[in-house]
Amino acid sequence: STCCKNKKRTTEKALPQHQSISSLFAAFPVAASKGNVATLSYLSTQEAGLTNGTPVETSSPASASSLFNRLQLDDELEADARDPYASTETRDLFVTVDDPKKHVSTMETYITYRVSTKTSRIEFDLPEYCVRRRYQDFDWLRIKLEDSQPTHLIPPLPEKFVMKGVVDRFSEEFVETRMKALDKFLKRVADHPVLSFNPHLNAFLSAKDLNKRQGLALLTKVGESVKHVTGGYKLRIRPAEFCAMGEYLDTFSQKLGTIDRIAQRILKEQSEYLTELREYGTVYSSWAASEEELQRPLEGVASCVTTCCGALEGLSDNMSQDFLPVLREYLLYIESMKNVLRKRDQSQAEYEGRLEAAILRKQEDRTPMPVEVEKCQDKVECFNADLKADWERWQSNKRQDFKLLLTGVADKNINHYEKCQAAWESLITLLQDKQTEDKTSETN
Repeated sequence: STCCKNKKRTTEKALPQHQSISSLFAAFPVAASKGNVATLSYLSTQEAGLTNGTPVETSSPASASSLFNRLQLDDELEADARDPYASTETRDLFVTVDDPKKHVSTMETYITYRVSTKTSRIEFDLPEYCVRRRYQDFDWLRIKLEDSQPTHLIPPLPEKFVMKGVVDRFSEEFVETRMKALDKFLKRVADHPVLSFNPHLNAFLSAKDLNKRQGLALLTKVGESVKHVTGGYKLRIRPAEFCAMGEYLDTFSQKLGTIDRIAQRILKEQSEYLTELREYGTVYSSWAASEEELQRPLEGVASCVTTCCGALEGLSDNMSQDFLPVLREYLLYIESMKNVLRKRDQSQAEYEGRLEAAILRKQEDRTPMPVEVEKCQDKVECFNADLKADWERWQSNKRQDFKLLLTGVADKNINHYEKCQAAWESLITLLQDKQTEDKTSETN
């Protein structure tokens, strides 16, 4: 079966000790603001919930550069522990999703994205491909991967449906965010030591037209066997290491869900504050027009407020376009991982049920152990090995993703406050110059 073939590609490793998201937040402090303080405070008080991580005590960096230096050092220390496949099997397949285009027809309006591929693999007829795909094509690929590789963790896609009237799915911001998510999905699949060799991925990257109807109708034998293992058997006990995985996912999901809700509230408050701040600056501008002696200071205040508005707008854009999408991707990732865990449990339950029945028959008429029992045992072993390997790969990617994410948050906050500080300092200089001019005028 496909599962047993893939077993050679995966390595069975012990479940590692994983850092909690709160430890990451503690390690990479963010410039203080109302929302950031609330988020960090929540994480620090809830640290006990994620027992796989150890809090890291670090002093706040004096600048963004020191933060980047520490991250670079951490990356070097972790280099030996990274996925061994990352530098060997995946180096010969590179994919990119970009160039979104809107298509309007009499029946529908939709967006397509350019999918570019460069490869030296013999499975491909050409070294380079360039095709256009829409969201439903990516969805087709994910379904096919899930059906044909049931023992592996399939990266999530961004959510398909959006609330009409709340989010414009054809807006430039939405299309850009979705394009980045689709690019990340495809890169994760292409970097996987097993999924990247799936024939459905080959078709997705190279075929001009996807025969999706046929593809969706035909399931692999492995996919069918796992799908049809349902209520006939009941799992006796899940192994401790997989119980630990499930508990970690539940706690991690709770943490990310809370951070997501807080971040959305922060974003809403920032939007409301930005509206008030713009109106506040306009008042100073109109006042300056009618107050000749105070014109320069008042215009200076208006200019400072305008600068602060721009800085806050950039901070909000970062949260909505970069921070929140990563949180939501990992919330979807958690659901994907839980789905694989459920399939693993079903496979184990089937094996235990068949083994028990075979033992009873053997006691009665001394018949040999059926081949189906051995196949079920092989399937469970494949699930265990593949799931452990994918778990470690996922944890490694998670650490890197959140390091980059939190570094970006810190950098954006630093830039925001530096711009605001520089603006108000320039106003002080202006006021001092004005005061000197007034004294000179009085002396004359």
